[in-house]
Amino acid sequence: MKDGFLRVAAVAPEMRVCDVDFNVKKIIEVMDKLEDEGVETAVFPELCITGYTCGDLFMDRTLLNSAAAGLEKIVEASRGRNVDVIVGVPVEISGALYNCAAFVHDGEKTLVAKTYLPTYSEFYERRWFAPAQPEMSCGIFESHGAKIGIEICEDLWATVPPSSRMALEGAQVIFNLSASDDVIGKNGYLMQLIAQQSGRCLCGYVYASAGFGESTTDVVYLPKTVIAENGSVIACNDRRKFLEHPVTIADMDIEAINHDRRHTSTFAECQRNEIGETVAVPFTVGGESASDLKYRKVDAHPFVPSEDTILDERCIEIATIQECGLARRLNAVGSNRIVVGISGGLDSTLALLVAHRTVKALGGDVKDIIGVTMPGFGTTSRTYDNALKMMTLLGITIMEIPIGKAVMQHFSDIGQDPDKHDVTYENSQARERTQILMDLSNRLGGIVLGTGDLSELALGWATYNGDQMSMYGVNAGVPKTLVKYLVRWYAQTCENKELHDTLMSVVETPISPELTPPDEHGNIEQKTESFVGPYELSDFFLYYMLRYGFTPRRVYRLARKAFDGKYDGATILKWMKTFYRRFFTQQFKRSCMPDGPKVGSVSLSPRGDWRMPSDASSAVWLKEVELLEREL
Repeated sequence: MKDGFLRVAAVAPEMRVCDVDFNVKKIIEVMDKLEDEGVETAVFPELCITGYTCGDLFMDRTLLNSAAAGLEKIVEASRGRNVDVIVGVPVEISGALYNCAAFVHDGEKTLVAKTYLPTYSEFYERRWFAPAQPEMSCGIFESHGAKIGIEICEDLWATVPPSSRMALEGAQVIFNLSASDDVIGKNGYLMQLIAQQSGRCLCGYVYASAGFGESTTDVVYLPKTVIAENGSVIACNDRRKFLEHPVTIADMDIEAINHDRRHTSTFAECQRNEIGETVAVPFTVGGESASDLKYRKVDAHPFVPSEDTILDERCIEIATIQECGLARRLNAVGSNRIVVGISGGLDSTLALLVAHRTVKALGGDVKDIIGVTMPGFGTTSRTYDNALKMMTLLGITIMEIPIGKAVMQHFSDIGQDPDKHDVTYENSQARERTQILMDLSNRLGGIVLGTGDLSELALGWATYNGDQMSMYGVNAGVPKTLVKYLVRWYAQTCENKELHDTLMSVVETPISPELTPPDEHGNIEQKTESFVGPYELSDFFLYYMLRYGFTPRRVYRLARKAFDGKYDGATILKWMKTFYRRFFTQQFKRSCMPDGPKVGSVSLSPRGDWRMPSDASSAVWLKEVELLEREL
């Protein structure tokens, strides 16, 4: 295991029923390839040395002797290799025949027998095999610094799979040798089963099932190689390509598995309830060399689903959560009156769209939504026009309250030079806008809807007691990268061409608080990402810091993989340093943030997911970033 990653493989090699020499030769050939790819632990199908469909030939001494000799050839071939393999073989023990998995490591083998033998429908394994005795079913081993468990096919389908107990006993990755035939609908259920077991056990799950080569006398076996981690399938073969003999490889994130077990208190409680103790598992820091993550897909936008079909479903889910939260808050205050500041930027646009859908869902009048545009010193015609167009097209009540005179009076009162474009210049405008919204909501009997998003909360990119404050922060659980996707989704699903075009214009507008004057051409001069870095980077850092508690070194390594070809190492480290510095120094703004709905696995609410002292030091994190800079 390198850098907390274990390279695993699921293999369905070419095989012939009862031809042990052929099967062993193919297994060893694959072992050579696995070694070349740096695979550390690999699983082959159930009874792969003989074939699963040998039938009554399992009782033949010639086949059993050949299988025993074949296993020894594999054991001998493993000497001096880095890859550990798990192969399926029939084994006679004390007069009974067992369906076994052999864990083979550097010239040594250990056997694990199958616990549950299917004897229904097309299966009749008890005709040949005996179920595992208690001393033969404990399939937990250490492989390359990780603790692994082994179960065989039907074991996974049992009401209480052996892997559940193995996980509680410390196994971080479960390997399953299988020979599962194919009938309509079975594969979909199997994929759910694998993903669910990896999620329930907070583990990795590596599954290999026999394929082309098994007998098709009565049933058909399509090759299936599946790798799941913490509830999601991260790699699998295409079983429609049944003439291929798949080798599916993935870099399993053991550190992420360990984090989720630490984080999920019920896992330790279940350990104590079921096995009477919590279990120590291997823990490594770093490694002799860093994993190249060749077989690890690292999404550059972890908050945003990559597939369009899933994206649509996810957007509907997020919108529903936001709408439900806001609807309940309106119900609690007894009014559908909403006051929201509309700048023409992404965040206020999303808040307005959520408010519009919520009021309509409640059967209210959208005129109860008061959209307030408050032009200031940095407002450009593009954002101003977009704000007015959106409000008009959505049919809400529009108010325009310029803030210039009030802010200039305030500057005079506090002695601020209006030509000095410093933090006071900017924050005075933000607080003036918030004061207008708050007082207006009092007068109209409504609530101020907050527009700030999760990314801004993380970076503290908000004015304390200005746009940081509201009566309900509907975007508080949505990071900036997802805000952009949501607004685009609203544009694509609306039925009004003019509204679509306006929303897309918002999406394409540079992100800015517009608190300093525009350039000489009237364009946005103050661009947020030039101060805090690209939001896709800060969202990436945020996800892996909060979701998994990863170190800066590990986040950096993942970022290099995810953004390869887009950002070089120096750029990533520059903005990583900014992220950690701002995340720590800006906690005081999050400590008193308004209520708002959690929509994903990462939240910064001080009442819910994130509790952190406002004066915590970032020294340890920044020290590691600086070390990475020196190494670079």
